[in-house]
Amino acid sequence: MVEQRDVDVRVGAWSFDRAAYDARGDVLHLHRGDPADAVAFDASEEGHGVRYDDQGRVVGLTIVNARWLIDHEGGITVTLTPQRAEGRDIEALVAGAPR
Repeated sequence: MVEQRDVDVRVGAWSFDRAAYDARGDVLHLHRGDPADAVAFDASEEGHGVRYDDQGRVVGLTIVNARWLIDHEGGITVTLTPQRAEGRDIEALVAGAPR
């Protein structure tokens, strides 16, 4: 079992207050607030898991191979596509279409 602990970590513009690291799997989980607040999920260009709240804000990251990336790449990069299309953004496009 991996224990979650309180932290104060920044990754780019995002800050996280909870972390859990699974050394056996080399997976780092970072959260802001309650992990259950995440309602949408995506992946960064590097393949990291990204979790969003209902306002579209990043509330969690899952970094796979965290130690390996630090040891071999010199750090961890998380690249997100500049624009996200949420369901509410595209709803108007399909609202009048026949079903």
